[in-house]
Amino acid sequence: MTRLWNDPADFADEMIDGFVAANGRYVRRVSGGVARATATPEGQVAFVIGGGSGHYPAFGGLVGPGLAHGAAMGNLFASPSTQQVLSVARAAENGGGVLLSYGNYAGDVLNFDAAQEQLRAAGIPCETVTVTDDVASADKSEIHKRRGIAGDLTVFRTAGAAAERGADLEEVTRLARRANDRTRSFGVAFSGCSLPGAEEPLFEVAPGHMALGLGIHGEPGLGDTEIPTADGLAELLVTRLLEEVPGDVAEVRGARVVPVLNGLGSLKYEEMFVVYRRIARLLDEAGIVAVDPHVGEYCTSFDMAGTSLTLLWLDDELEELWETGVDTPAYRRGSVDTSHLVRVETSDEESEDAIGDADDSSREVARTIAAAFDLWRATIDENVDELGRLDAIAGDGDHGIGMQRGIHAAQAAARDAAERGAGAATTLARAADAWSDRAGGTSGAIWGAILDTIAGHLGDEGVPSPDAIAAGLEAAKTRVAGFGAVVGDKTLVDALNPLAETFAARAADGAGIADAWREAADAATAAAAATADLLPQMGRARAHHEKALGIPDPGAHSLALLAQALLQLTQ
Repeated sequence: MTRLWNDPADFADEMIDGFVAANGRYVRRVSGGVARATATPEGQVAFVIGGGSGHYPAFGGLVGPGLAHGAAMGNLFASPSTQQVLSVARAAENGGGVLLSYGNYAGDVLNFDAAQEQLRAAGIPCETVTVTDDVASADKSEIHKRRGIAGDLTVFRTAGAAAERGADLEEVTRLARRANDRTRSFGVAFSGCSLPGAEEPLFEVAPGHMALGLGIHGEPGLGDTEIPTADGLAELLVTRLLEEVPGDVAEVRGARVVPVLNGLGSLKYEEMFVVYRRIARLLDEAGIVAVDPHVGEYCTSFDMAGTSLTLLWLDDELEELWETGVDTPAYRRGSVDTSHLVRVETSDEESEDAIGDADDSSREVARTIAAAFDLWRATIDENVDELGRLDAIAGDGDHGIGMQRGIHAAQAAARDAAERGAGAATTLARAADAWSDRAGGTSGAIWGAILDTIAGHLGDEGVPSPDAIAAGLEAAKTRVAGFGAVVGDKTLVDALNPLAETFAARAADGAGIADAWREAADAATAAAAATADLLPQMGRARAHHEKALGIPDPGAHSLALLAQALLQLTQ
């Protein structure tokens, strides 16, 4: 279990601060994560990686010459926010464009894609390569749906090497995709991991058994079996991956691979060496040449006891890049000349944060919005453990912490804006931005989008009408639909849609805001409860259909809780 923390909600931020303090030679703190302590050479592609915290040395530990230029680091097991990715990318970019790369998870896709759009809109060329190496997470026919696990390392190192050698953005992107296409991983676990402050692990494995095909966010495995001998485990890992040889590998015998035996947090190096001893023999017996074997921790999951095997199937192009020197806090290979690099001077200066004009009526509405966020904060604080418990059943257990971080930031932003005389739209928009930035992950992106969209229909003058609020809710529903989920997928959408539709129907009938909201909140609550009968079709829970049956979706449940909490404002 995780033993040392202060406030669990602050753990990721405090961890990053300590990491930077210990590795100032390599990295500097920037909003949203870390960037190299030295400036990106002019015209060089800035390679920016990222994901949730809890996977060290991924992602901050891989920032340095020969590898990444920056890492966006989200909350525990939650993707960084759009704002975090943007901040890190801007800190690293120096005229050569940006390549973003990360593991293929819903929240990361939402936030990195949004950052890519904003970078392009600002005139900065940007491309993305998602890592999809986990063979257990989707069938061969749906490789694009697979998760990214320890194969991050091979893709990241290839992209970093290409950028270091002066390739342009198009070429760096092509080579990173080629590395991803030729990388396969499979993992097992002997015990689950626990988040800071949690009393129980995210999942448990029966004594004497191991989970097969687990994720790196505390997701349970897709099956289990009795723990074999070390040789038996080696045979399982190698056999599974040799069933997944990339299609463009002409002949297995004589092929050259980089094997990476990755520890997930608690497995001892000595145990992994015993396993790798047999892996090396099995590869040799198959006529496969092992190049630069890696045995160690490269992508962990807090204190999970487990391991995964990754094979990067080399070609001449990839093998040449693999020889590029790397010098980062947690990963070093070969030699790197850093004499030409220039350190970046950090600055704590922040731009002036001006509040726009508003009339007295809108300022009064803004104060009501701030009071609503006070209620929401109390509601989430009261239910944070239950939300985490629901999410841990088929997900990664971080929904409660993510919602708490988001709502605390939103409440503070709303209070600040209202007290400084902001109108309704400005107050809600600032709360939306704070929520998205602080929470990160899928829920942060979605709640930021919902609130920001509604804010656009409120204005900073006058009192919003029921029709204006209905229009905002309908627009929010449409915007969230653009993220891919539909009713029946067992997501927040299952509660959001009836909330918006019921409010609009009652408003159209002439009901006031309080009456329309009461019926809308009840509809959302009933719909959220009904998600217990659904099988998940989106997100990390998708791979664990049966585990989620009988349990309401955490996102839908939290939306219903917040909808009901607002009824206190009408009493």
